Amino acid sequence: MMGWLLFAVLAWIGGIAVNMFLARQSPNRWSAVAAPVVFGLTLLAVWEGIVRGFDINQVLLPAPTVIAVRFANSLDILWVDFVQTVLKGALSGYVIGCGAAFLIAVMIDRFPFLQRGLLPVGNFVAALPVIGMAPILVMWFGFDWQSKAAVVVVMVFFPMLVNTVQGLQASDAMQRDLMRTYAAGYWRTLLKLRLPAAMPFIFNGLKIGTTLALIGAIVAEFFGSPIKGMGFRISTSVGQLALDLVWAEIVVAAIAGSAFYGAMTLIEKSVTFWHPSQRN
Repeated sequence: MMGWLLFAVLAWIGGIAVNMFLARQSPNRWSAVAAPVVFGLTLLAVWEGIVRGFDINQVLLPAPTVIAVRFANSLDILWVDFVQTVLKGALSGYVIGCGAAFLIAVMIDRFPFLQRGLLPVGNFVAALPVIGMAPILVMWFGFDWQSKAAVVVVMVFFPMLVNTVQGLQASDAMQRDLMRTYAAGYWRTLLKLRLPAAMPFIFNGLKIGTTLALIGAIVAEFFGSPIKGMGFRISTSVGQLALDLVWAEIVVAAIAGSAFYGAMTLIEKSVTFWHPSQRN
């Protein structure tokens, strides 16, 4: 046991030393990637050492190696759950919710009187607790992925709506006056000026929605789903005390969420390369 505790201490000291060395280097792409990787590996090593050193029950807190073994042995189950929860429930709800929010934001911008009616309704929907809405939507849309997509739509709609409305107002009066001097109508001004200026705000809403979509889909599966899905697997595995499989599902969710957010960030950089926040 003392050997594992010594391993945890040495891993922590080694990780700090490596990160201090990286911090003294001139900033570049490799050091920016290496620092979080080293920090993550250090945490895993310390986690392993503490669990082994204090002989913590694997039901309460599995060691990273135990989780890795279960992950490798359950790839078929994890893939089925990933497809059901992420690709069907979360992604479809994300596309529908963000798309609907964008269209309604354009309508609000085109017809300002709608702002007094639609934004309060959107705020009301955003304030609804997902724990309360999920079982209702499951009863309405069934136990398959459609009900999970409906929960995701509710969760991502308002952040996307508010950010898009705010972004469409980002262009200043002088820019809009210049477009009018060129005899540009509303739609041409929208496409040539206001939408490009709104892109940083729109991508803020899209990035917020990436995490909300995954959380909403998983939570919705707690209230009813077919015998597959990440939320279903987590709830049933907890009842079976298979905490290593629960942690494996958490790893899949973390990887999927990070990849989803990272993909949206890369798209943002390619679309808003002109914005000061994207310049080196």
